[in-house]
Amino acid sequence: MVLSYQLERERKDAVPMGKVAGNGFKARGALFFYCTADTDWRDWRTFARVWIPDPEEVWKSAELLKDYKPGDKVLLLHLEEGKDLEYRLDPKTKELPHLRNPDILVGENDLTALSYLHEPAVLHNLRVRFIDSKLIYTYCGIVLVAINPYEQLPIYGEDIINAYSGQNMGDMDPHIFAVAEEAYKQMARDERNQSIIVSGESGAGKTVSAKYAMRYFATVSGSASEANVEEKVLASNPIMESIGNAKTTRNDNSSRFGKYIEIGFDKRYRIIGANMRTYLLEKSRVVFQAEEERNYHIFYQLCASAQLPEFNMLRLGNANNFHYTKQGVSPVIEGVDDAKEMAHTRQACTLLGISESYQMGIFRILAGILHLGNVGFTSRDSDSCTIPPRHEPLSIFCDLMGVDYEEMSHWLCHRKLATATETYIKPISKLQATNARDALAKHIYAKLFNWIVDHVNQALHSAVKQHSFIGVLDIYGFETFEINSFEQFCINYANEKLQQQFNMHVFKLEQEEYMKEQIPWTLIDFYDNQPCINLIESKLGILDLLDEECKMPKGTDDTWAQKLYNTHLNKCALFEKPRLSNKAFIIQHFADKVEYQCEGFLEKNKDTVFEEQIKVLKSSKFKMLPELFQDDEKAISPTSATSSGRTALTRIPAKAAKGRPGQVVKEHKKTVGHQFRNSLHLLMEALNATTPHYVRCIKPNDFKFPFTFDEKRAVQQLRACGVLETIRISAAGFPSRWTYQEFFSRYRVLMKQKDVLGDRKQTCKNVLEKLIVDKDKYQFGKSKIFFRAGQVAYLEKLRADKLRAACIRIQKTIRGWLLRKKYLRMRKAAVTVQRYVRGYQARCYATFLRRTRAATVIQKYWRMYVVRRRYKIRRAATIVLQSYLRGYLTRNRYHKILREHKAVVIQKWVRGWLTRVHYKKSMHAIVYLQCCFRRMMAKRELKKLKIEARSVERYKKLHIGMENKIMQLQRKVDEQNKDYKCLMEKLTNLEGVYNSETEKLRSDLARLQLSEEEAKVATGRVLSLQEEIAKLRKDLEKTQSEKKSIEERADKYKQETEQLVSNLKEENALLKQEKETLNHRIVEQAKEMTETMEKKLVEETKQLELDLNDERLRYQNLLNEFSRLEERYDDLKEEMTLLANVPKPGHKRTDSTHSSNESEYIFSSEIAEMEDIPSRTEESSEKRVPLDMSLFLKLQKRVTELEQEKQAMQDELDRKEEQVLRSKAKEEERPQIRGAELEYESLKRQELESENKKLKNELNELRKALSEKSAPEVTAPGAPAYRVLLEQLTSVREELDVRKEEVLILRSQLVSQKEAIQPKDDKNTMTDSTILLEDVQKMKDKGEIAQAYIGLKETNRPSAMDCRELNEDGELWLVYEGLKQANRLLESQLQSQKRSHENEAEALRGEIQSLKEENNRQQQLLAQNLQLPPEARIEASLQHEITRLTNENLYFEELYADEPKKYQSCRISLYRRMIDLMEQLEKQDKTVRKLKKQLKVFAKKIGELEVGQMENISPGQIIDEPLRPVNIPRKEKDFQGMLEYKKEDEQKLVKNLILELKPRGVAVNLIPGLPAYILFMCVRHADYLNDDQKVRSLLTSTINSIKKVLKKRGDDFETVSFWLSNTCRFLHCLKQYSGEEGFMKHNTSRQNEHCLTNFDLAEYRQVLSDLAIQIYQQLVRVLENILQPMIVSGMLEHETIQGVSGVKPTGLRKRTSSVADEGTYTLDSILRQLNSFHSVMCQHGMDPELIKQVAKQMFYIVGAVTLNNLLLRKDMCSWSKGMQIRYNVSQLEEWLRDKNLMNSGAKETLEPLIQAAQLLQVKKKTDDDAEAICSMCNSLTTAQIVKVLNLYTPVNEFEERVSVSFIRTIQMRLRDRKDSPQLLMDAKHIFPVTFPFNPSSLALETIQIPASLGLGFISRV
Repeated sequence: MVLSYQLERERKDAVPMGKVAGNGFKARGALFFYCTADTDWRDWRTFARVWIPDPEEVWKSAELLKDYKPGDKVLLLHLEEGKDLEYRLDPKTKELPHLRNPDILVGENDLTALSYLHEPAVLHNLRVRFIDSKLIYTYCGIVLVAINPYEQLPIYGEDIINAYSGQNMGDMDPHIFAVAEEAYKQMARDERNQSIIVSGESGAGKTVSAKYAMRYFATVSGSASEANVEEKVLASNPIMESIGNAKTTRNDNSSRFGKYIEIGFDKRYRIIGANMRTYLLEKSRVVFQAEEERNYHIFYQLCASAQLPEFNMLRLGNANNFHYTKQGVSPVIEGVDDAKEMAHTRQACTLLGISESYQMGIFRILAGILHLGNVGFTSRDSDSCTIPPRHEPLSIFCDLMGVDYEEMSHWLCHRKLATATETYIKPISKLQATNARDALAKHIYAKLFNWIVDHVNQALHSAVKQHSFIGVLDIYGFETFEINSFEQFCINYANEKLQQQFNMHVFKLEQEEYMKEQIPWTLIDFYDNQPCINLIESKLGILDLLDEECKMPKGTDDTWAQKLYNTHLNKCALFEKPRLSNKAFIIQHFADKVEYQCEGFLEKNKDTVFEEQIKVLKSSKFKMLPELFQDDEKAISPTSATSSGRTALTRIPAKAAKGRPGQVVKEHKKTVGHQFRNSLHLLMEALNATTPHYVRCIKPNDFKFPFTFDEKRAVQQLRACGVLETIRISAAGFPSRWTYQEFFSRYRVLMKQKDVLGDRKQTCKNVLEKLIVDKDKYQFGKSKIFFRAGQVAYLEKLRADKLRAACIRIQKTIRGWLLRKKYLRMRKAAVTVQRYVRGYQARCYATFLRRTRAATVIQKYWRMYVVRRRYKIRRAATIVLQSYLRGYLTRNRYHKILREHKAVVIQKWVRGWLTRVHYKKSMHAIVYLQCCFRRMMAKRELKKLKIEARSVERYKKLHIGMENKIMQLQRKVDEQNKDYKCLMEKLTNLEGVYNSETEKLRSDLARLQLSEEEAKVATGRVLSLQEEIAKLRKDLEKTQSEKKSIEERADKYKQETEQLVSNLKEENALLKQEKETLNHRIVEQAKEMTETMEKKLVEETKQLELDLNDERLRYQNLLNEFSRLEERYDDLKEEMTLLANVPKPGHKRTDSTHSSNESEYIFSSEIAEMEDIPSRTEESSEKRVPLDMSLFLKLQKRVTELEQEKQAMQDELDRKEEQVLRSKAKEEERPQIRGAELEYESLKRQELESENKKLKNELNELRKALSEKSAPEVTAPGAPAYRVLLEQLTSVREELDVRKEEVLILRSQLVSQKEAIQPKDDKNTMTDSTILLEDVQKMKDKGEIAQAYIGLKETNRPSAMDCRELNEDGELWLVYEGLKQANRLLESQLQSQKRSHENEAEALRGEIQSLKEENNRQQQLLAQNLQLPPEARIEASLQHEITRLTNENLYFEELYADEPKKYQSCRISLYRRMIDLMEQLEKQDKTVRKLKKQLKVFAKKIGELEVGQMENISPGQIIDEPLRPVNIPRKEKDFQGMLEYKKEDEQKLVKNLILELKPRGVAVNLIPGLPAYILFMCVRHADYLNDDQKVRSLLTSTINSIKKVLKKRGDDFETVSFWLSNTCRFLHCLKQYSGEEGFMKHNTSRQNEHCLTNFDLAEYRQVLSDLAIQIYQQLVRVLENILQPMIVSGMLEHETIQGVSGVKPTGLRKRTSSVADEGTYTLDSILRQLNSFHSVMCQHGMDPELIKQVAKQMFYIVGAVTLNNLLLRKDMCSWSKGMQIRYNVSQLEEWLRDKNLMNSGAKETLEPLIQAAQLLQVKKKTDDDAEAICSMCNSLTTAQIVKVLNLYTPVNEFEERVSVSFIRTIQMRLRDRKDSPQLLMDAKHIFPVTFPFNPSSLALETIQIPASLGLGFISRV
């Protein structure tokens, strides 16, 4: 069945169809392949989803509510918005609506992978990818569809380029880089030129896509020379954009010309040059711009840069001041700085070789065009005009162009007419003059454009022969506007040609695919646009008629339109005439009907410019201007315009004045249309000669909104750019294609076990025959199965139904199992309850029985108790009665006797009382008188106290010492209370006396009155008594008033006192509360400060570690770059040697004090010397360079040592501080001792830091001095730089010595001073600081010492903030001040020391005599010890020494009994000597034990060796063989671990041991690191001989030989690993036997004896360290190259867990299968390779720490490459793939556990990959899920998280896509996270490597040299 496909606009009758028999294409375009109907009416059943047309959304989705049956005219549909709809079918066609693809197929990378291929499916797929997934690229067969996002995306970085480099096109997500890589790969593989055709309408992103494609080629291929051609190719973009791009209503950077750039490559496929061709520049934009548009960018860039001084001569200003730049009223583009763009343009011109003078010439011409546009004309009459005299714009134009003002003014207003006989000069009207002015401006700009293109091509031209090229065509797409003119006609004509070429190429690829797979194919008709092309370009076509009309003298646009109507109307179906216009025509293009307005066609086609104006410009004094018009004087063929871009669009149609009309006139008659047609034909020839690749750019909306999709605009462009044509062609055949393995893996669930055969192909055939009855729906190829459209959807439905049924069955089974489990659990619970209830009842009955028996027993005992209790009560009552009765009788008898006794006593006391009463009365009177006197004295004292209490000073005293005052006041109150009580008692007594006296007087008075008569004589006495009574009354009243006043005052004073006490208590409470608050605040602040300091310390530590790693990485990268340059230098040198046929120069010796890179420096210097001065001798070359480098390295070494010492002191200080914190109790007892130690450490650290800073400054000055001049004579002896080095070195050494002495003096003085002021309680402590009391005891003024020490301590304690400044600036001053204070103290004590000197001298004389006696005694003991055996001799001598010291101690105790200080110092010194002796004894014991152990080991080895030899000898040999002389070898102890060789054997040693050594044999048969041990033993011997030349020569030869081996066999992992291991071992040996204490800790005594004695090889250790770093980096590159091809296949594509993830349809782009075929890599392949790496490194004896670093680097590469590919492959982002990745990662972790590498940090490098896999598997719906994702994915960047969520693709129907709202939620939560915006990880990153010191326990003297190494010329020493 033959199907005919056509466009949506019903062109069925208008388009001719073509059919041919045979294989191939016809001119009209017919293709043969098998084609049948792809769908069945049974597919339109209930719940089927379809697409229906919609006027707003173009296509709308709906769902069938009822099955369709043939004959139905209406479909019942349910729309997505919830409405029901009756959809009526077309009664004529009865076409059913398009079926919708399953959701699993939506969002595919390739549109041809869709099961249903039609317009709505394509549109929906693009919209989902663009809006939901933020993916702008999609494949459509061979076409890449690129949608402009109108937003900068981070998908064009160099990391993305590296990720796409070398990948297959279908393996990665669609990208412009994938197309560029495919073109580059096909060029290299097929050796055929390629082309990339980028098309689309304005604003779709064509220019950007072409730019990125060229950037990819420039980055991937590089350049073949040092001229950076790729940078020049990229630099051409800003130039062409500035002069050829402009702002339009649709695009801010629209290309107004077409360009085709050919990028040339050499045989190694490196860029060597480029060539650019341009097409159809839009010249009319120079003189006219529509509203909201701009002229070309270069004009606005010039105006924005007018303030530059070099542009003053151009006399420019604002763009609004010029007519040619202000017409669009939009001079500024938002977000674009024209001044900066101008700088970029000038920079690009400079890079392309356009000199500054030429650049200024270009800018002069452009400025002249702007001023020309401002030239105005004044009308004289209707036929003539004039220019005002000295018109400023024209004057500026003439000055800039270098032409005559009068001449240019004349020819702008006149023209010359030439006839056969004479010439006329005719004035022109104002309108004609304006048009001529604009034509001249356009012509000048076009010529300048061509000139710039010529120079760009010259800059990009290469002298090297071009082997192949890739062309990038950036050309305008199909255009249709409201008014379409000549430009749109040419553009659409070009697109017709390109569409025809595209259709032919698509058909060709389809045919090749079917033929390759041997699929039967037949004829299919397709739309061919050849008739439209014929209408335009054939004889009597539109262009032909246009050229003919241009030749007519009076031709107009109207006459041309009539000719078109007469020729084509009603004769060609593609040509129409508008109904309401006679000046327009319509052409039916392949994309749409376009109406063209005839007005302006002839003028634009002619492109007329007056010849006289051109002649004026040619006569210019400005040299550059005539160059633009040189091509006007010579014939230009269509092919000769290639270099200038084929845009010769302006020609002068004037005739020559006289004589012969030549070629010039003929060429000037060529029209623009004719030139464009020729250029287009050449372009098509070039494209047909290449393999094309298509990029179709789509503009999603007209408003430039980011990620906004307008369906109407998108459909228009899809129809116009040929994407739907590709879909139609694919849908006509077999669009869905599966390999047999992919089909089997995907649809294995539809097969039964018996259907699975060993042959996958036969299995698939058998299954398909059962699943699809109609065999026309599929075809079997050689390697693929081809399906009709819709069949994959049908198979997916079957698969989903099968999986759904399986899910139901699984759910049914699991639910039954759960319910049964629940029933059994309930039954078991019921039985358990019954058992417990029955047990409870039985226990209750048993309890009842026990209680009954217990009650009986209780009753028995209770009754017995009651009876017994009653008996006891009665008995007790009887006894009580008896006792009471007997007591009563006894008491009565006692009371009687007692009464009689008391009566006698009463009589006695009464009589005594009477006597005492009389005595008391007398005493009372006496006391009363005393009280009156004392009362008077108390009153006086009370007045004084009151006065004193009211005074201010009293209150002040009261307030002094509040607590004491309170106690005093309390005590005073108590005393006053006591006084008050005494006074009250006295007053009471007085009242009593008064009352008694009053009563007595009254009685007397009564008696006197009664006896008045009898006692008249006593009248006077009575009167006196009355007066006395009155007086007493007054006294009594006065006393009472005083009493009241005293009571009131006492109460008042008491109240005041109480008030004062309460106030004081309140103040005290407030003060206590404030004190507690302050204490609490201080504690909190101290705690906060401690926490802050700890956090800051942790952060600073982390930052320092990061800085250290960064610095180390930077240094290692520099080493890597240096090694690369060195290799390149060696390669170039070898090439030069081969070319010059000169033998390679030999190696020269150099000084042993060379630097870390000495071999490189020596080699380069030697080559330079040999080339420049061949006669220079070897000795002179040795004297020049090494000396200054050695000084440099010594200083560098010193700086390194000081830094290490500084770090050690810092660690020691930290340790001391920790000890202080742990032992606070001890610190309280001895605070001053600890302070002295801390001050000592602080001073030492400050000293080292300051020393380090000064040395660094000196080192920087040395580096500057060395870097200023590189000539050898600068560094020779006597040169300025050499003198500077020596002077600075000398000053540094002197300064160091002085500083060390000062610091040591100060340190000892400070410690002594600190010890001097410690308390006496610490005298008995045995610490290091107390020993120094000897120096302090001589000082007398301890207060002065303490004050000086504290002051110095305060000045020397730097803060945390200015510690650095103190170390740099104030250190010497502090030391100086401290020394001055110490000197003052010493001077003050000098006199006292002199006085005590004489006394001490006498004491010393006595000591001398005693020492002589002791000496004699010691000699006797020594003689006795010599007679003892050696073991007892040492012990006896030590015991004697201890005895002697003990006696001395006793002697000094007696001697200094009165002077305890001297005794203590002597005792301390004796203790110290005793401790030293004990330590010596212990060391001797340890040495003896070690020697005994070694002796046992050697004896055991000798015994085993003898036994082995005896076992190898048979008894017969022992009997029969005659005895022969035996060479007795030396004992093992005689060997010194050195190897001796002759100087002339050095090359042989290096050759056999390094150059020709096979690593595999050494690793298997010999000890690891044997070459390193042998080399070091040779170095030891040279050191032993003190032969520096031999040491230097051997080390240099070793390093260079290792580099040669690695250069020769650098791709072999085993070789690189072997020499990395040996280099590290050699480095460790140099450290272990260097003699430095830090490296000798783990050595045996024998190994310490083997240390180097004469040379310090620290510089060579640095050289070897750098060499090891280079080898390590090479090792990483080797393993990366080995692992790289395995990672993606093994970690992502291979299904380790079979059947978890199914393969989805892939479309025309073949993607790597996820099923393991033969030859593909799996996870086991990676693990096997890792095992191989690990075993090789272990065999070579590589350090374990280094193996861990290699493992970390390998796992980082695996994780980074896997994650990068995951982020660039949408098909890999699914739930099942996440599970596969996690399983693979677990296998890698298991490998780490097996190899004991879990602590290597390798697992942490996989953390981003693990989190990405977890992200694929977690729930992605709610806000809680978003929060969990944000907290989980802390190792992924925000861009990576969002990318994974956007790429997440369901593989089965049961999965769901991630909603856009959820992704936005994630972005909102992560917006504050500060991480890198980079999407991909840097897979090339190499962690900085370190080489921890790893000493060897192998004794050098035990190493045997095997004969297989061929080192018989060396001997053991």
